Amino acid sequence: MKIYRFVTRVPGGLMVVPLFIGMVINTFFPTLLQIGGFTQALSGVGYPTVLGMYLFTVGTKMTIRAAPRMLARGFGLLTAKVGTATLFALAVAHLFGGDIIGLSTLAVMVAMSDTNGGMFLALTGVMGNKEDSGTYVVQSVETGPFLTMLIFVGTGLAVIPWLTMVSVIAPIVAGAILGNLDEELKEFFGSHEPIIIPFMAFTLGQTINLTAVVTAGLPGVVLGLTVLVVTGVVCIAVDRLLGGSGIAGAAASSTAGNSAAVPQAVALADSSFAPVAAAATVQVTASVIVTAILTPLLTAWWYRRLQMKAGATTKTEIEEVAAR
Repeated sequence: MKIYRFVTRVPGGLMVVPLFIGMVINTFFPTLLQIGGFTQALSGVGYPTVLGMYLFTVGTKMTIRAAPRMLARGFGLLTAKVGTATLFALAVAHLFGGDIIGLSTLAVMVAMSDTNGGMFLALTGVMGNKEDSGTYVVQSVETGPFLTMLIFVGTGLAVIPWLTMVSVIAPIVAGAILGNLDEELKEFFGSHEPIIIPFMAFTLGQTINLTAVVTAGLPGVVLGLTVLVVTGVVCIAVDRLLGGSGIAGAAASSTAGNSAAVPQAVALADSSFAPVAAAATVQVTASVIVTAILTPLLTAWWYRRLQMKAGATTKTEIEEVAAR
């Protein structure tokens, strides 16, 4: 049976498929894994532990060695992506009372602020250059719940104890220190990140009831389209202003598969978000799927646009055209 091949063909499959299986078990067989021991550790109660492991592996991939121009463009894209998400989240919170067409502040912030790293690297590798791909060194800061928590606290949208914030960033910092001290450790843990994701998704799924999908489905699709259009336009513009071709900006117009874990992590830190965390998780997951399909199309369209601008046919020619 080609199970792995099937799963990887699904957009964000390593996150989405185990997440769905976990939701099915929690909805129809909620006590199936509640038998104690190692089995129960793979239910929803084990989610914080697996999330901590994931954050550590993410940290090992954060390097401080990068060219200044690459860092500048990466910081620009990070600011554009997260800044846009913050403005939209604040608008939903203060202008619409925290809910717009069924989308919560939490769902909007999470979906719009985290780029799908694997897709970004794949798209920039094919249609961009090494500098485009290298900008993800800075953008990787978006990964995980810490940045979302930090912005929520800074804007007054959440009240989260500082020790909780430290507990989130501690695994990332530990991983970053080890990854920068030893290239082999960075390669070992970084390359094994995909192994952790299905377990994180499965345990997360067992904290969600599928009845939430009924009300979250359509708004989630709208959320995905909003992420694509709004962050795509903003990131392309910023990338061009900083000397890029816009390819990296277009490739950043997605929602990361692992961001589906963030709403529940925020809810664990601030219980006021608990009532909307399940719906937000489903909506963010929908955004992951929508942008996984449409972000490559947007990037390819922008790439062809650059080709047509001056009859360019190669990546080198496109870079020369974009620099004019």
